[in-house]
Amino acid sequence: MLRVWAVLFLLSAVPVEAGPFGDYNPVDFGPRGPASYAVHGIDVARYQGEIDWRRVRASGVAFAYIKATEGGDLKDSEFDRNWQLAAREGVPRGAYHFYYFCTDPEVQARWFIRNVPRRGHALPPVLDLEWNPFSPTCTVRPPGPEVRRQARIFLDIVERHYGKRPIIYTTPEFYAQTGIGEVDARFWLRSVARTPDRVYPGKPWVFWQYTGTGVVPGVAGGVDINVFHGTSGDWRRWLGRHNR
Repeated sequence: MLRVWAVLFLLSAVPVEAGPFGDYNPVDFGPRGPASYAVHGIDVARYQGEIDWRRVRASGVAFAYIKATEGGDLKDSEFDRNWQLAAREGVPRGAYHFYYFCTDPEVQARWFIRNVPRRGHALPPVLDLEWNPFSPTCTVRPPGPEVRRQARIFLDIVERHYGKRPIIYTTPEFYAQTGIGEVDARFWLRSVARTPDRVYPGKPWVFWQYTGTGVVPGVAGGVDINVFHGTSGDWRRWLGRHNR
């Protein structure tokens, strides 16, 4: 989720249809690619600027994850606006926290809780776990057991507050190097070149982030697009259990 945009590439690229939405840099995933899934959603942060949530909803976006917090003291400047307007337009939404390994997990969990409302319908919270080579202050890479210990502390605190076990978002590199797949949680997996079964063999997932250069009406520039692992009927049932 955290990234540095290749601005010149996006400005010069021509969006190509890939599933229900366009993509500035489409990938042929084969017959089990994103187009084979019925339910697509986005994840957004301040990098997207002011989002037109009415257009987003009309385009067919079924859900949105919105960046809320980072580390122990950063709140996304667009979170409140995105949180309120997504709900107003009827887009099921959840909040995510980008984790820093330079701040205690208890501090980060409290920071997320302080900034994300418990009232109103919401998808399960998400803990975003990935290495951050671009940070000017925190590029620490703890060993796998320590990563998993900190993740469990964060998940437990947030679950007690919201009554929902958070989902873990992660990347291929982080997954392979830390053993994060051993943690008791549902997973949201990033894989923008191959299908998840090839990158994370045997790992169940709820969401798959298949592009960071998607084209969605109402969102300027490239945006992350994801699929839900199931049919439209599965999605309605999943929402009934988890969007409360």
